[in-house]
Amino acid sequence: MIVLRFFALAILLPLQAMAQETVVTGLSKDNISLNATFDGSELFVFGAIRREAPIPEDAGDLDIVITVKGPTGTVVVRRKSWRFGIWVNTAAVKVREAPSFYAIASTRPLPRILSETESLRYGIGMAQAVRKVASHPDIPDTQPFADAVVRLRSKEHLYTQLDGAVSVAEETLFQVALELPANLVEGRYLAEFFLVRNMEVVHKGETEIVVEKTGMQRWLYNLSQQDPLIYGLLSVALALIAGWMAAAAFRLARH
Repeated sequence: MIVLRFFALAILLPLQAMAQETVVTGLSKDNISLNATFDGSELFVFGAIRREAPIPEDAGDLDIVITVKGPTGTVVVRRKSWRFGIWVNTAAVKVREAPSFYAIASTRPLPRILSETESLRYGIGMAQAVRKVASHPDIPDTQPFADAVVRLRSKEHLYTQLDGAVSVAEETLFQVALELPANLVEGRYLAEFFLVRNMEVVHKGETEIVVEKTGMQRWLYNLSQQDPLIYGLLSVALALIAGWMAAAAFRLARH
C-alpha cells in the first residue's frame, strides 16, 4: 500500500506543478472610443506566467494562444449564380453565430500546439468561431457559407490569424500586438489567454475590452435609436443643405 501511494504521488506531483501555472494578463487599453476621427488602433496584449512550483523536466513545450472576439450576431450569406446574363442570388444560408471581430495569435501554428479536441472544447480557431450554420433543404453541405464569412471578414481586416506572432521570454513573459481596424462595431470584446502544454490547455485567463461610440457619433446613434423620425428628418435636411452648398459652389466657380 505504501509503495502504491509512493508511485501515485510520483505521478501526481508533475501534474500538480503544471496545474499551478497560471496566466496573469494585461492590455495596453481596455476601453476604445469610436469617435469621428477613429481610423483603427493597435492593441498591445501582454502577460506573465505565475508558478508555484518549478517546471518539471518532462512538462513539454510552453505555448500561448491569445484570442480577441467581438460581439456575435447572425449573418445571412447569399450565393450568387450567373443566370440570364446577370448575377442573381440563388441560395441563402443563415450563420447563427459569427463574431463581428476575431483575432487569434499564437506562439506556433495551432495544429502543432493544440489538439482538435481542445480547440473544440475552448472554441479556439476560425473554424470554431464561425460554425453554427443553419441547415438548408436544397444544400446538403452548408460549411462553404461559414467559410465565406471568414474569407470576407478577413478581407475587411475583421478576422486575423497570426501564427507565431506571440513572443515568449524565459518561459515567463509573453506579448503580441494586434491591429484593430477602423470598422469595429460597438460592444464588449472578450480577450482570452490560453496556456498550452502537450497539446492541452492547462490554464485559461480572460478580460474584457469595451468599445463604444463617443462624441457626435454617440449622439447620432442614440438619436437614431430613440427618435428615428427626427433622425430621418435631420438626415434629409443635411443632405439638402449639402446639395445646396455644392450647387452654390459650382455656380461661384463658373463666374
